[in-house]
Amino acid sequence: MTVTAPDVTVSDDAPARRPSLGPWAVAAAAALVALGLILWFVAAPGDDDTSDVPTAASSDAGFARDMAVHHQQAVEMSFIIRDRTDDEDVRRLAYDIAQTQANQRGMLLGWLDLWSPPKTSSDYMAWVKGGPHMGHQPKDGSLMPGMATDTELDQLGKASGKQAEILYLQLLTDHHMGGVTMARACAEQCEVPQECQLAQGMVDAQQSEMELMADMLKELGSAPR
Repeated sequence: MTVTAPDVTVSDDAPARRPSLGPWAVAAAAALVALGLILWFVAAPGDDDTSDVPTAASSDAGFARDMAVHHQQAVEMSFIIRDRTDDEDVRRLAYDIAQTQANQRGMLLGWLDLWSPPKTSSDYMAWVKGGPHMGHQPKDGSLMPGMATDTELDQLGKASGKQAEILYLQLLTDHHMGGVTMARACAEQCEVPQECQLAQGMVDAQQSEMELMADMLKELGSAPR
């Protein structure tokens, strides 16, 4: 049989009121993981038929594992800047990115729960054909292409105002560039149709957001790194 997942529509519209970080973030993460489980359960193969379930070494499982980690950092950075800026456009962008990527992360983790491969691996990007790290060597907390280092996250956490806004937009631009590269690889290699569709959606959305962030940086008198 062919393993599929139901079509999912993720809204990019942020509500007018923005809940505070803390209990909401914890509850939302749990709810989104549950959502991913529900979405996959209706299309998962039966207990006696696992021939088409992605294996731990597959591109499908590898992308789900790695992108869940990649997305988590974007969510964390977005919540940091949301509380350190008075610029409503930056706050809105940060909330939209956090909401969308937390949603997608919940779906990826839900799929992994049903496929049952390990959810973590120290061999990042090994699923990508043509090179295990796509030219990226993990260091200082930067595990995959585009990810910020621990030093950069510390700088973002200490910055405020315009300085924080510029650094956030630059870090997220780098982050999106790496994410697009990873998602494009999945769109080409993954076998579960809905995961390929999700990956291509990430490519399209994040490329659009990079254009927006370039314009925002220009207004702040800066530019992508």
